[in-house]
Amino acid sequence: MTTTDVAPTIETAELRRAALNLRTRPAPPSALEASLVFAWRAMLKIKHVPMQLFDVTAFPIMFVLLYTYLFGGALAGSPREYLQQLLPGVLVMTVAWITIYTGQALNTDISKGVFDRFRSLQIWRPAVLVGMLLADAVRYTIGSLVVMAVGIALGFRPDGGPVGVVLAIALLLVFSFSLSWVWSAVGLKVQTPEAVMQMSMTILFPLTFASNIFVDPATMPGWVQAFVKVNPVSHLASAARGLMHDDLVTTDVLWVLGWSAALVAVFAPITMRLYNAER
Repeated sequence: MTTTDVAPTIETAELRRAALNLRTRPAPPSALEASLVFAWRAMLKIKHVPMQLFDVTAFPIMFVLLYTYLFGGALAGSPREYLQQLLPGVLVMTVAWITIYTGQALNTDISKGVFDRFRSLQIWRPAVLVGMLLADAVRYTIGSLVVMAVGIALGFRPDGGPVGVVLAIALLLVFSFSLSWVWSAVGLKVQTPEAVMQMSMTILFPLTFASNIFVDPATMPGWVQAFVKVNPVSHLASAARGLMHDDLVTTDVLWVLGWSAALVAVFAPITMRLYNAER
Protein backbone atom coordinates (compact mmCIF):
# COMPACT_ATOMS: atom_id res chain seq x y z
CA MET A 1 0.00 0.00 0.00
CA THR A 2 1.42 3.38 -0.96
CA THR A 3 1.51 6.52 1.16
CA THR A 4 -1.14 8.12 -1.00
CA ASP A 5 -3.46 5.16 -0.30
CA VAL A 6 -3.01 5.36 3.51
CA ALA A 7 -3.51 9.12 3.85
CA PRO A 8 -7.10 9.21 2.58
CA THR A 9 -7.96 6.28 4.85
CA ILE A 10 -6.58 8.05 7.94
CA GLU A 11 -8.24 11.31 6.94
CA THR A 12 -11.60 9.59 6.44
CA ALA A 13 -11.39 7.91 9.85
CA GLU A 14 -10.59 11.23 11.51
CA LEU A 15 -13.52 12.90 9.79
CA ARG A 16 -15.82 10.16 10.98
CA ARG A 17 -14.63 10.50 14.58
CA ALA A 18 -15.02 14.27 14.38
CA ALA A 19 -18.55 13.88 13.09
CA LEU A 20 -19.53 11.75 16.06
CA ASN A 21 -20.91 13.57 19.09
CA LEU A 22 -18.89 12.17 21.97
CA ARG A 23 -20.56 14.37 24.60
CA THR A 24 -22.87 12.82 27.15
CA ARG A 25 -26.45 12.70 25.96
CA PRO A 26 -28.63 15.13 27.98
CA ALA A 27 -31.04 13.61 30.45
CA PRO A 28 -34.64 13.29 29.23
CA PRO A 29 -37.05 15.93 30.54
CA SER A 30 -39.00 15.24 33.69
CA ALA A 31 -42.73 14.64 33.60
CA LEU A 32 -43.42 18.23 34.68
CA GLU A 33 -41.00 19.74 32.16
CA ALA A 34 -42.45 17.73 29.28
CA SER A 35 -46.02 18.59 30.29
CA LEU A 36 -45.21 22.31 30.48
CA VAL A 37 -43.59 22.23 27.04
CA PHE A 38 -46.71 20.75 25.47
CA ALA A 39 -48.86 23.19 27.43
CA TRP A 40 -46.83 26.03 25.92
CA ARG A 41 -47.27 24.47 22.49
CA ALA A 42 -51.04 24.54 22.96
CA MET A 43 -50.90 28.17 24.10
CA LEU A 44 -48.89 29.12 21.01
CA LYS A 45 -51.68 27.68 18.87
CA ILE A 46 -54.02 30.21 20.46
CA LYS A 47 -51.53 32.96 19.61
CA HIS A 48 -51.53 32.01 15.94
CA VAL A 49 -55.29 31.28 15.80
CA PRO A 50 -56.93 33.93 18.02
CA MET A 51 -60.40 32.69 17.07
CA GLN A 52 -59.84 29.85 19.54
CA LEU A 53 -60.57 32.40 22.28
CA PHE A 54 -63.98 33.19 20.79
CA ASP A 55 -65.72 30.46 22.77
CA VAL A 56 -64.29 31.74 26.07
CA THR A 57 -65.17 35.40 25.45
CA ALA A 58 -68.21 35.89 23.19
CA PHE A 59 -70.20 32.85 24.30
CA PRO A 60 -70.02 33.58 28.05
CA ILE A 61 -71.17 37.15 27.46
CA MET A 62 -74.12 35.99 25.35
CA PHE A 63 -75.11 33.34 27.91
CA VAL A 64 -75.16 35.78 30.82
CA LEU A 65 -77.06 38.49 28.95
CA LEU A 66 -79.63 36.22 27.33
CA TYR A 67 -80.51 34.09 30.34
CA THR A 68 -80.57 37.04 32.74
CA TYR A 69 -82.90 39.22 30.72
CA LEU A 70 -85.03 36.46 29.18
CA PHE A 71 -85.83 34.56 32.37
CA GLY A 72 -85.07 37.03 35.17
CA GLY A 73 -88.42 38.81 35.28
CA ALA A 74 -90.48 35.63 35.01
CA LEU A 75 -88.55 33.50 37.51
CA ALA A 76 -87.36 35.97 40.15
CA GLY A 77 -89.28 39.19 39.66
CA SER A 78 -86.33 41.10 38.21
CA PRO A 79 -83.17 40.32 36.23
CA ARG A 80 -80.95 41.61 39.05
CA GLU A 81 -82.48 39.25 41.62
CA TYR A 82 -82.33 36.30 39.25
CA LEU A 83 -78.71 37.07 38.42
CA GLN A 84 -77.63 36.37 42.01
CA GLN A 85 -78.62 32.72 41.64
CA LEU A 86 -78.11 32.37 37.89
CA LEU A 87 -74.52 33.59 37.50
CA PRO A 88 -72.78 30.73 39.38
CA GLY A 89 -74.82 28.27 37.35
CA VAL A 90 -74.05 29.98 34.04
CA LEU A 91 -70.39 29.98 35.03
CA VAL A 92 -70.54 26.21 35.50
CA MET A 93 -72.42 25.67 32.24
CA THR A 94 -70.08 27.93 30.22
CA VAL A 95 -66.88 26.25 31.37
CA ALA A 96 -68.42 22.77 31.03
CA TRP A 97 -69.24 23.47 27.39
CA ILE A 98 -65.78 24.91 26.75
CA THR A 99 -64.23 21.58 27.77
CA ILE A 100 -65.53 20.07 24.53
CA TYR A 101 -62.73 21.86 22.69
CA THR A 102 -60.19 19.54 24.35
CA GLY A 103 -61.43 16.53 22.41
CA GLN A 104 -61.79 18.49 19.19
CA ALA A 105 -58.23 19.85 19.31
CA LEU A 106 -56.85 16.42 20.14
CA ASN A 107 -58.71 14.79 17.26
CA THR A 108 -57.52 17.51 14.87
CA ASP A 109 -53.86 16.98 15.83
CA ILE A 110 -54.19 13.23 15.40
CA SER A 111 -55.75 13.59 11.95
CA LYS A 112 -52.72 15.68 10.90
CA GLY A 113 -50.29 12.94 11.98
CA VAL A 114 -48.36 14.99 14.52
CA PHE A 115 -49.15 12.59 17.37
CA ASP A 116 -47.29 9.78 15.61
CA ARG A 117 -44.15 11.85 16.09
CA PHE A 118 -44.98 12.60 19.73
CA ARG A 119 -45.37 8.89 20.50
CA SER A 120 -41.83 8.26 19.25
CA LEU A 121 -40.20 10.75 21.64
CA GLN A 122 -38.45 9.62 24.81
CA ILE A 123 -40.69 11.54 27.16
CA TRP A 124 -43.25 10.80 29.81
CA ARG A 125 -46.06 9.36 27.70
CA PRO A 126 -48.98 11.25 29.30
CA ALA A 127 -47.11 14.57 28.93
CA VAL A 128 -48.74 15.34 25.57
CA LEU A 129 -52.24 14.97 26.96
CA VAL A 130 -51.52 16.55 30.34
CA GLY A 131 -49.91 19.53 28.61
CA MET A 132 -53.00 20.08 26.47
CA LEU A 133 -55.22 19.87 29.55
CA LEU A 134 -53.06 22.39 31.41
CA ALA A 135 -53.34 24.83 28.52
CA ASP A 136 -57.09 24.29 28.46
CA ALA A 137 -57.19 25.15 32.17
CA VAL A 138 -55.94 28.60 31.16
CA ARG A 139 -58.83 28.91 28.72
CA TYR A 140 -61.27 27.82 31.44
CA THR A 141 -59.87 30.50 33.73
CA ILE A 142 -60.29 33.15 31.05
CA GLY A 143 -63.88 32.07 30.47
CA SER A 144 -64.59 32.20 34.21
CA LEU A 145 -63.16 35.69 34.52
CA VAL A 146 -65.23 36.89 31.56
CA VAL A 147 -68.44 35.54 33.14
CA MET A 148 -67.62 37.13 36.49
CA ALA A 149 -66.76 40.48 34.90
CA VAL A 150 -70.04 40.59 32.97
CA GLY A 151 -72.02 39.48 36.03
CA ILE A 152 -70.50 42.13 38.28
CA ALA A 153 -71.16 44.77 35.61
CA LEU A 154 -74.83 43.70 35.57
CA GLY A 155 -75.17 43.78 39.35
CA PHE A 156 -73.99 40.42 40.68
CA ARG A 157 -72.76 40.79 44.27
CA PRO A 158 -71.27 37.67 45.90
CA ASP A 159 -71.76 37.64 49.67
CA GLY A 160 -68.67 35.45 50.05
CA GLY A 161 -66.45 38.17 48.62
CA PRO A 162 -63.36 37.63 46.45
CA VAL A 163 -62.27 34.60 48.48
CA GLY A 164 -65.54 32.80 47.82
CA VAL A 165 -65.36 33.60 44.11
CA VAL A 166 -61.77 32.33 43.85
CA LEU A 167 -62.64 29.10 45.68
CA ALA A 168 -65.66 28.55 43.45
CA ILE A 169 -63.59 29.03 40.29
CA ALA A 170 -60.87 26.74 41.67
CA LEU A 171 -63.42 23.99 42.31
CA LEU A 172 -64.83 24.51 38.82
CA LEU A 173 -61.35 24.17 37.29
CA VAL A 174 -60.79 20.89 39.15
CA PHE A 175 -64.03 19.45 37.77
CA SER A 176 -63.37 20.81 34.26
CA PHE A 177 -59.90 19.26 34.22
CA SER A 178 -61.48 15.92 35.13
CA LEU A 179 -64.24 16.29 32.55
CA SER A 180 -61.66 17.04 29.86
CA TRP A 181 -60.34 13.49 30.21
CA VAL A 182 -63.74 12.26 29.00
CA TRP A 183 -63.56 14.34 25.83
CA SER A 184 -59.92 13.33 25.34
CA ALA A 185 -61.02 9.70 25.25
CA VAL A 186 -63.79 10.62 22.80
CA GLY A 187 -61.34 12.56 20.64
CA LEU A 188 -59.03 9.56 20.45
CA LYS A 189 -61.83 7.15 19.64
CA VAL A 190 -63.92 8.88 16.96
CA GLN A 191 -62.71 9.76 13.50
CA THR A 192 -63.52 13.45 12.99
CA PRO A 193 -63.72 16.65 15.08
CA GLU A 194 -67.37 16.97 14.05
CA ALA A 195 -68.11 13.58 15.60
CA VAL A 196 -66.43 14.75 18.81
CA MET A 197 -68.72 17.78 18.91
CA GLN A 198 -71.87 15.73 18.27
CA MET A 199 -71.11 13.12 20.92
CA SER A 200 -70.03 15.70 23.50
CA MET A 201 -73.14 17.81 23.00
CA THR A 202 -75.34 14.74 23.29
CA ILE A 203 -73.87 14.09 26.73
CA LEU A 204 -73.57 17.67 28.00
CA PHE A 205 -76.96 18.94 26.87
CA PRO A 206 -79.04 16.91 29.37
CA LEU A 207 -76.40 17.31 32.09
CA THR A 208 -76.48 21.12 31.95
CA PHE A 209 -80.17 21.73 31.28
CA ALA A 210 -81.58 18.96 33.50
CA SER A 211 -79.94 20.53 36.53
CA ASN A 212 -80.47 23.29 39.06
CA ILE A 213 -78.66 25.91 36.99
CA PHE A 214 -81.77 27.77 35.86
CA VAL A 215 -84.63 26.84 38.21
CA ASP A 216 -85.31 25.24 41.56
CA PRO A 217 -85.61 21.44 41.12
CA ALA A 218 -88.59 21.46 43.49
CA THR A 219 -90.76 22.67 40.58
CA MET A 220 -89.80 19.67 38.43
CA PRO A 221 -91.54 16.29 38.14
CA GLY A 222 -90.34 13.64 40.56
CA TRP A 223 -88.46 11.56 38.01
CA VAL A 224 -86.61 14.66 36.79
CA GLN A 225 -85.75 15.62 40.37
CA ALA A 226 -84.23 12.19 40.88
CA PHE A 227 -81.88 12.78 37.96
CA VAL A 228 -81.06 16.33 39.04
CA LYS A 229 -80.10 15.18 42.54
CA VAL A 230 -77.41 12.81 41.23
CA ASN A 231 -76.31 15.07 38.38
CA PRO A 232 -72.70 16.21 39.00
CA VAL A 233 -73.42 19.52 37.29
CA SER A 234 -76.13 20.23 39.89
CA HIS A 235 -73.72 19.56 42.74
CA LEU A 236 -71.12 21.79 41.09
CA ALA A 237 -73.62 24.63 40.61
CA SER A 238 -74.79 24.32 44.23
CA ALA A 239 -71.21 24.31 45.50
CA ALA A 240 -70.34 27.37 43.39
CA ARG A 241 -73.39 29.25 44.70
CA GLY A 242 -72.57 28.29 48.26
CA LEU A 243 -68.97 29.45 48.00
CA MET A 244 -69.86 32.72 46.29
CA HIS A 245 -72.72 33.59 48.63
CA ASP A 246 -71.10 32.30 51.84
CA ASP A 247 -73.75 29.60 52.22
CA LEU A 248 -71.72 26.51 51.52
CA VAL A 249 -73.03 22.99 51.95
CA THR A 250 -69.94 20.83 52.40
CA THR A 251 -71.71 17.81 50.93
CA ASP A 252 -71.88 19.49 47.53
CA VAL A 253 -68.12 20.07 47.50
CA LEU A 254 -67.48 16.47 48.49
CA TRP A 255 -69.75 15.26 45.69
CA VAL A 256 -67.86 17.41 43.16
CA LEU A 257 -64.49 16.17 44.35
CA GLY A 258 -65.74 12.59 44.31
CA TRP A 259 -67.06 12.93 40.76
CA SER A 260 -63.79 14.55 39.67
CA ALA A 261 -61.71 11.74 41.15
CA ALA A 262 -63.98 9.13 39.57
CA LEU A 263 -63.77 10.71 36.10
CA VAL A 264 -59.98 10.83 36.22
CA ALA A 265 -59.72 7.29 37.63
CA VAL A 266 -61.91 5.89 34.85
CA PHE A 267 -61.12 7.97 31.78
CA ALA A 268 -57.43 8.81 32.26
CA PRO A 269 -56.40 5.11 31.87
CA ILE A 270 -58.82 4.69 28.97
CA THR A 271 -57.41 7.79 27.29
CA MET A 272 -53.81 6.62 27.72
CA ARG A 273 -54.69 3.16 26.39
CA LEU A 274 -56.25 4.70 23.28
CA TYR A 275 -53.33 7.11 22.92
CA ASN A 276 -50.75 4.30 23.00
CA ALA A 277 -52.71 2.14 20.58
CA GLU A 278 -52.14 2.35 16.86
CA ARG A 279 -54.87 4.13 14.95
